[in-house]
Amino acid sequence: MDPILVFSVIGGIILILLFVGAPIRPLQWLGRLSIKIIIGALLLFFVNAFGTSIDLHIPINLITSSVSGILGIPGLAALVIIKMFIVS
Repeated sequence: MDPILVFSVIGGIILILLFVGAPIRPLQWLGRLSIKIIIGALLLFFVNAFGTSIDLHIPINLITSSVSGILGIPGLAALVIIKMFIVS
């Protein structure tokens, strides 16, 4: 595809959304979900930073970040238990 055509279509969609308005509910939902996933990744980072003394490492990826971010501390505890007793 021609790059000029692609940028024209994207620019047209942006202009339409500026005049008509974007649906607010789905954007709020996606924003909250992404913030929870980022918080989950931070929780996993701290667990990995402090868990090196007991040889604990949980990989930080989209699945584990989603579990620890959406479920919170119980989800993080479940990941630690799964890592310590099932995987190892």
